[in-house]
Amino acid sequence: MTRNFRKMLAAAGLIMLAQSAHASFLHGETLDAVADGLAWLILIAMPIGGLYLFWMVHILPEKIAHKRHHPQKDAIQCLCLLSLVFGGMLWPIAWLWAYSKPVMYKLAYGTDKVIDEHEQHLKQDDQKLAALEQRTQEEADELAALKAEIERLKTAVAAANIKKDEA
Repeated sequence: MTRNFRKMLAAAGLIMLAQSAHASFLHGETLDAVADGLAWLILIAMPIGGLYLFWMVHILPEKIAHKRHHPQKDAIQCLCLLSLVFGGMLWPIAWLWAYSKPVMYKLAYGTDKVIDEHEQHLKQDDQKLAALEQRTQEEADELAALKAEIERLKTAVAAANIKKDEA
């Protein structure tokens, strides 16, 4: 016998020993229970999750405008809500508007209020940081004083124990 013939004979034997194929690793009641669970997931949970995701994506420009202290954040919020009604067609406009600086703002208000408000928020943040650093330093000083007091008390107790042992 040739080598190829032996390989073909071995492959044919393995094919004859193969068991029947199954479409799923689950059988009977387990398969029905898993199918019911998937049906509930797909029919109930997925639409709720999809609506939640749709909502979160469409209010994102509003959150960006609020974070950037945009002077027209209320109008951007209104556009985001309108975008929900119109199926998301206005959402890119709200996104661009949230990231843009108002064009005629300085002409209308006499000052570049966007920058002024941003600088004011930065100053407030700096003041909060300075107060936090001062409080941290005060707590560190208090901790050092408490540690020194503990050491003083330990030496006093040790001295008292020595006098007690001598007596």
